[in-house]
Amino acid sequence: MPWRALTLQVEAGAAEAMSEALLDAGAQSVWIENPDQPSATLCAVVDLQLDPEACLRAAAGSAGLSATPRYTAAEIADLDWVRSTQAQFAPIEIGERLWIGPSWREPPADRVAVRVDPGLAFGTGAHPTTQLVLRFLERRIRGGERVLDYGCGSGVLAIAAAKLGAARVDGVDVDAQALATARDNARINGVELQPTLPEGLRPGVYEIVVSNILAQPLTVLAPVLAARIAQDGRLALAGILESQAAEVGAAYAPWLDMRLDSVLDGWALVVGRRR
Repeated sequence: MPWRALTLQVEAGAAEAMSEALLDAGAQSVWIENPDQPSATLCAVVDLQLDPEACLRAAAGSAGLSATPRYTAAEIADLDWVRSTQAQFAPIEIGERLWIGPSWREPPADRVAVRVDPGLAFGTGAHPTTQLVLRFLERRIRGGERVLDYGCGSGVLAIAAAKLGAARVDGVDVDAQALATARDNARINGVELQPTLPEGLRPGVYEIVVSNILAQPLTVLAPVLAARIAQDGRLALAGILESQAAEVGAAYAPWLDMRLDSVLDGWALVVGRRR
């Protein structure tokens, strides 16, 4: 069966949101090229029956873009799509313990393996923001912790936390498709995870709270996330450009001691400890 490949340019800061929106609008698979540049390239595979103009228009509106991006289109065969997709998602090793990779690759015997295939939802571990949080979890989790992933997307962070030894992991997302994908990925990885909408999150606090979304919603969510962190618990925030780190950190300062932890390709990880 032939498919159509759409290629478009968006600002790097909007690439994640546009990727998720394209999947919601009917794309079968989306990946990002050169995300560390000011302008990122998005590649989306869609059914030939899907109107590309309508798909892009709907996605741009959902992602908050002011205009529908220009694009190029080309027809591709099943085999070309599979080869292209597999080539884009090489395994990633995080720290000393983690391995993130697709189901068609064999993980090293001495690594904790998290299997995430592309095409279900954004979040394969390839983006710098995801890698920053994975590095944090790999360093921080030693076993028995309660972990909350707020904005869980594909579930890669929550699944990694569980496989590293967290005793309880909860996920939250506002997107029903993301929740379904996170559940599917958790099942593939043999992890107990029942992600929920924000209003469905059960009461309680966590030793570790992570959130990889965008700077503006992270700022708005400061009192919500701070209230979920146990005494002396840790917070890790990503989806933040280095230039936005101070502003986001200031929003959490009334409750936590915040600092810039690390930077990767212009993206920042801001961490905090509950006082």
